[in-house]
Amino acid sequence: QVQLVESGGGLVRPGGSLRLSCAASGSVRMINAMGWYRQAPWKQRDVVATITRSGSTVYADSVKGRFTISRDNGKNTVDLQMNSLKPEDTAGDYCKAQGIYYGMSYWGKGTLVTVSS
Repeated sequence: QVQLVESGGGLVRPGGSLRLSCAASGSVRMINAMGWYRQAPWKQRDVVATITRSGSTVYADSVKGRFTISRDNGKNTVDLQMNSLKPEDTAGDYCKAQGIYYGMSYWGKGTLVTVSS
């Protein structure tokens, strides 16, 4: 019903910046909130930031002041601007779309972010 494709991952130095993008296709009317989640090696997948259709945002404490999530409902995209990156930000970053029915969610395949000198 909904397909999500992430892009923009890569290798950056500590203190650098990176912008991730997620494009949704298919039954986009089935989407409510969207967000970015990340999973580092040996760790569970945790929320980074979420955004509603109206633009309300929630950030994990670890990224507040450094990351900004944005959404374009017309283009069906959600972006994550990541600044002041730290080695602990290294993870696979996944785009998520919450369905209009509670309990339904859709995931992209992820994009790798590596922060290293």
